[in-house]
Amino acid sequence: MASSKTLLLALCAAAAAATLSPASAADDLTKFKVYFHDVLAGKSPTAIRIAQAASTNSSSTFFGAVVAIDDPLTTSPAVTGSAKSKDEVGRAQGTYTFADQATFGLLMNMNFVFTAGEYKGSSLTIYGRNEVLSAVREMSILGGTGKFRMARGYVQASTVDSGANSGETVVEYTVYVKAAAA
Repeated sequence: MASSKTLLLALCAAAAAATLSPASAADDLTKFKVYFHDVLAGKSPTAIRIAQAASTNSSSTFFGAVVAIDDPLTTSPAVTGSAKSKDEVGRAQGTYTFADQATFGLLMNMNFVFTAGEYKGSSLTIYGRNEVLSAVREMSILGGTGKFRMARGYVQASTVDSGANSGETVVEYTVYVKAAAA
């Protein structure tokens, strides 16, 4: 009887140790950076307001505006002016909505679609709140395709250039992603 209790206790301890292993959570985590170029002005803008509430233009935060995006993703923060850059590795495609009446809080709903480089043919789906005036914003990765099939993780966004002079906002996205085992 005592030996069966000892065996059961040893099995439970081994199972708990395997579950709590600190290395297991980070083993397959991939981290990389891309730069998001939101071009609002010029002859080829990559972000276009597609809808707004009647009160949007009188709102200090543009509350109710919806913007469609097809923004370049590059490996460099250099302003592109929406022209195809040699550093372009993909596109951020989707929408953002001005969803906060008190501050510049956006609801981001986008895919990072990789068209070149190591992740070519893959995509990541990103969703969450982007409080633009905060130094670092975090949003969720809900899934992906290709090398990122069944991905989970998060991104951290930091503004590099507000676009006040160029009309092009540049945001550094640090991606932390774990995809399902192949």
